[in-house]
Amino acid sequence: MKRTVFVVGIFLLLGVSTFAQRRTTRRTRRSTPARQVNASGAQGNAASTTFNAQSADTARKLAGKPFERPLDGYFKKTNILSAKVTPYPNLREADVVYAKRIWREIDVREKMNTFMASPKARLIDILMDAISAGELTAYDPAPTKDDPGGDAFSTPLTPGKARAKLADSTLIKKFDKDGNEIGSVMQAGEFNPDSVVRYRIKEDWVFDKQRSIFEPRIIGIAPMMKLKVAGLDTDYQPMFWVYFPDARQVLATKEAISHNNDATGLSYDDIFVKRLFSSVIVKVSNDKDERIKDYAQGIDRLYESEKVKKTLMDWELDLWQY
Repeated sequence: MKRTVFVVGIFLLLGVSTFAQRRTTRRTRRSTPARQVNASGAQGNAASTTFNAQSADTARKLAGKPFERPLDGYFKKTNILSAKVTPYPNLREADVVYAKRIWREIDVREKMNTFMASPKARLIDILMDAISAGELTAYDPAPTKDDPGGDAFSTPLTPGKARAKLADSTLIKKFDKDGNEIGSVMQAGEFNPDSVVRYRIKEDWVFDKQRSIFEPRIIGIAPMMKLKVAGLDTDYQPMFWVYFPDARQVLATKEAISHNNDATGLSYDDIFVKRLFSSVIVKVSNDKDERIKDYAQGIDRLYESEKVKKTLMDWELDLWQY
């Protein structure tokens, strides 16, 4: 009997011990997440403090450092900005056996010339910025006794007068105190760069016997506009002339925007020297100083333009026929 009571007592002690261990384990499991949460919170506070300290340190650095604009792309275009003009070979009068002066007109609305009207780099904006900065000189296209054609670069213009020529003129009527019209005055409006849709080019085609080369050399370029005078539209007229040899260095550092490739690397100087534009001949030097439109009308003007172009090419080809 005593032995049985002893065995039962042992089992009771084992059961109590097991129950106590289970309760201790449960309490430990319940308390562990709380400690972990407290630890995570402490770590989060430490990270937030570190971030705030770094932000404050960055702000202090930026406060004493000038703003640096990030690079817009993955490479910087520097070739155009540092480009130099390739000079023409020296030309002596004794080596010129044939020369012909040509006037052309470029229409920026043609597909091949649309880059000249690109908002990113308009040709007229480039010329006007250079004129305003004193890098280029604009010349008056008005005919004079010594310059009947108005394109001999005889009368320089101030930057203000050159810009005023590009503004549309409006006829303003003047009235007296009683409301009676007593006259009118022309007032210049604002300049719209999109209104310049044509350019006139003056160039010489020369054959250099020293190098046996027949080549064109541009002398001047003029933006053209159709001004409104007294509410009436006039024909396209040159606003001013720019001496092209002086403009080459300015044009060599201005990129010509292409709709086919952003990495052409072509400047406006390359465009003109390499003849990468479309144009129509409007005048060729002659004894009567006539323009093509003076003796040809309609479609015949285009035919005459192509005839002049073919005459120049035929003259060169005839040199090499035996």
